[in-house]
Amino acid sequence: MNIKSLVKGVAAGAIMGFACYALTNARPIKKMSIKRDAGKALKAAGDLFDDLKSVIM
Repeated sequence: MNIKSLVKGVAAGAIMGFACYALTNARPIKKMSIKRDAGKALKAAGDLFDDLKSVIM
């Protein structure tokens, strides 16, 4: 079993689940700000994966 792939899959699933939950339960005005902040969140998630990769290796 590849631990790196498992960690990436779990983290990606959690992020997507939270994003879907936030978009379905938000008011229309709030949805705009969520979409605007989504790029920042994706960049932060990429940085997190890079940090985890460096720690594991």
